Formats: sequence, C-alpha cells, structure tokens
Amino acid sequence: MHIYELDTPSVVIDVDVLEKNINDMADHCKNLGITLRGHTKSHKNPEIAKMQVAAGSKGIVCQKLGDAENMARAGLDDILMTYNIVGNQKVRRLVNLAGFRRMTVTVDSLAVAAGISEQAATEGVTIGVLVEFDSGGNRTGVQSPAAAEELGKQIQQLPGLKLRGLMTYPSQISSKRLVDETIDRFKKANLPLDIISGGGTGEEWESKELGFTEHRSGSYVYEGLSRIKGAGDGSDLSPERCPLRVVTTIVSVPTSDRLIVDAGMKTFRLFPSMPYGLILDDPELKFSGMSVEHGHIDSTGTNRKFSVGDKLTVIPTYQEGVTNLHDEIVWIRNDQVEYVWRNEGRGKVK
Repeated sequence: MHIYELDTPSVVIDVDVLEKNINDMADHCKNLGITLRGHTKSHKNPEIAKMQVAAGSKGIVCQKLGDAENMARAGLDDILMTYNIVGNQKVRRLVNLAGFRRMTVTVDSLAVAAGISEQAATEGVTIGVLVEFDSGGNRTGVQSPAAAEELGKQIQQLPGLKLRGLMTYPSQISSKRLVDETIDRFKKANLPLDIISGGGTGEEWESKELGFTEHRSGSYVYEGLSRIKGAGDGSDLSPERCPLRVVTTIVSVPTSDRLIVDAGMKTFRLFPSMPYGLILDDPELKFSGMSVEHGHIDSTGTNRKFSVGDKLTVIPTYQEGVTNLHDEIVWIRNDQVEYVWRNEGRGKVK
C-alpha cells in the first residue's frame, strides 16, 4: 500500500532514514571513543530501542516509568532512569522492574534515595544509583561537588542500593571545572565511578573531553529542527535525515491562496510555534497557522494547483512531540507501508 492510500492524518516513519540515523550516531560515538547509551523518550518505541542497542548502544535511557515498563516487557535490559522516582506508587513499580531487569536510577537528594532504598530492601532487590549533579541545566541535580560527595556517601549506607557513579545534563565544556572537582571528590572519597554519564544529542564530543564514560543521546533518531541550532526557518528539515512524517489530506481550498488540511494542533503540537513543518510535496507551501483540527497553509508561493482530496507529506518541526499524540505509527520504505506499529508508549507520563 502506498502512503497516500492511508487514512489521514497518519504518522509514518521512513525506516531507511531511521536506520541510517541510528547507525551514524553509533559510528560517531565509536570514532570518538565514548560509549553511547540511547535515549528512548523521543520515539517511545521498543523496536527502535532494539535497533539502537543492535547498533551499539549500551542499554537504554528512559525518563518515565511507563516507558521503562514498556521497554522491559519487550525484552530490553540495562535501563537507566534519569529522573527522580518519588512516591510509594512509583517506587513500587521501579522495584518490580528491578526484579527482572537491571535498573539504574539517578537521584539528587537523600529523600529520593531513602524512599527507593526502603522498598528495594524490603523486596530483596538491588538498584543501581547515580548521583545527579547540575552542570548548567538549571533543572535537577545537586548544586555543588561537595553535595555530590556527601550524597554519594549517604547512598553507600542505604540497603538495596548500589552506588555506580555520577550523571549530569547537559555536557558542556564551560562546566569543566565543576565536573573535574566533582569527579575528583568521588575519587578521593573512594566512591564508585563505574559510570559517569553525560547527555545531549550533539554533545558527544563534549562528554568525551570531560572524561565521561558514556553519553546519552536520543534526538538523533528523528533529527528534528527543535534540536538544531539553526535559523528556525525549516531549512534544516530534510527527508534525507528526518524519518518521521505526517500524511495529511486537503479538505478545503476556500481561496486561491489558502489550503486547509485535516491535521491541526492535535496532530502536530505547537512547539516551536513556527514553521510547524516542511511540506515535501511542494516546499513553497507554508503553514500559516493551526486550529485544533485544521492546518492552515499559505499557497501564494507556488504556481501548482491543489484540490480537495490531494494528500501532502509533512516533516513536523517537533517530531518527538508528534509521536506522543498518535495511537499508531506506520513504518514505510520507498513510500510503501511495511507494517503498522501500535504506539503503546503514548501518554506514558507516569
């Protein structure tokens, strides 16, 4: 079946481009001499995660337990959770995963660590732990090398936990002094440094230069505009490196300079606000706005005539956001449908 025979709006993934992105990043990290740990929050798809591992990723990364559970059920192992797991319900789920998968979590406070420890010890499982320190992300993480050392020492006293090292985000050379002092304090205190994990797609070289043992990358799978430090005009969206697309149908041609398609906010998500995406059929067509269920396209830049019922293929600007909006993802090669994947990761925010 050709993609233009699909009911719309439909989300499709060009598997050839996907495979190239995955292999290119694996080769990039091998050439740098740093271990790659593939992040899964962009795609939420166990089959893609298996492709990452097959290409050389050492385990995977998840941020939400729902995604980790989905990956674990599919047979994936060595899962790093880069998120503070807080609350009895979530801790019980984490401990359950640790009963049959190798789990490592990041923590930035004794409160988080103690909550996990209590349940892990009760159930007789051991969970790996990395101390997260803030290297400039201004999000989570302890706020000083001394605090990282102190938390590491406290974790070593807690049953059910095994301290494995450090984690931070993002990897940036400007934080080298902070990174060096944090690592040095761990070494002098004889705290484990089996893993020093950096992160951020495009910052693999920085992780290597900072002395990290592994790097977490994820956006490379889809390579959307939101990750690229470009002009924000859609110029860095291309079918050669962006595998995820939305197939949509023109449902109205109300004026000579406007087309309306059946894909709006609920299909694309409005982040960033513009340009929404690149229309492959005619790049001179430009999105001018979005309603909840309608996409508004300005056709003044093209001489081509479009009619009600015509199909268009769009590379969305924020591709990983689109993934989380759809129940099904269609895998394609050469614009032909290979199979339809049920998006069980959709809405896994708990």
